[in-house]
Amino acid sequence: MADYHFVYKDVEGASTQWDDIQRRLGNLPPKPEPFKPPSFAPKVDADEQPKSKEWLDALEPEELEELEDDLDDDRFLEQYRKTRLAELREAGKAARFGSILPITGSDFVREVSQAPSDIWVIVFLYKDGCLHLIYTVRISECIRMIPECGLLQNCLEELATRYPGTKFVKIISTDCIPNYPDRNVPTILVYNNSAVKGTYVGLQKFGGKRCTPESVALALCQTDTVLNDGHGGSDSSRDNVIEGVRRKFIEKVVGQHEEREEEDSD
Repeated sequence: MADYHFVYKDVEGASTQWDDIQRRLGNLPPKPEPFKPPSFAPKVDADEQPKSKEWLDALEPEELEELEDDLDDDRFLEQYRKTRLAELREAGKAARFGSILPITGSDFVREVSQAPSDIWVIVFLYKDGCLHLIYTVRISECIRMIPECGLLQNCLEELATRYPGTKFVKIISTDCIPNYPDRNVPTILVYNNSAVKGTYVGLQKFGGKRCTPESVALALCQTDTVLNDGHGGSDSSRDNVIEGVRRKFIEKVVGQHEEREEEDSD
């Protein structure tokens, strides 16, 4: 005859007095919490989702354009949709650069002179190597000039990343200005609305060979808000850029001073 074994299970979560005593004495692990299924929440259809400003803020520009004919019955939301789409387009327009663009003499008019009037253009004039200088200046002068160009280019590369709303280009000096003296490189030309707004020859105005991205940014923004952080062209945005440039410059100077004090103490 077969041997049957039966296992009796009580209601889930139930416990005996003996088990409760053992748990109080620490002989048994705590009683697990009874299983509770998650509450049912029906999925909201996108077409039935309540339409509000918050809902529009979460949409991408392409999705906002697709809603052009769907909000005709709600004038407020339709107007807000247009405003929000314009803001996104403006932000995308402002943050369209972000690096230094190499150009040649034939590109200058298109990339610099014909740039939109709301775009500031930083033109970096440099010398690429000693081959162009070997017959006109001493090699020692050539070697002296190249590090200065490299130092300023490193600063401009970082600024181009920080301020993607400003256009940065670089061009060999003699390609931009025929017979431009080699002793004047590096040079920065600041353009806006097809006109030169500023000229910086050498590194003197940027702090010499100790120039940093912060000192270059501070010098460029002395008279105009040349740098654009890509958050539109409002007065508050320009003020934030100026304040940020000053703060970063002060932090850099203080940090360098503290480093020199630590070196002297050692």
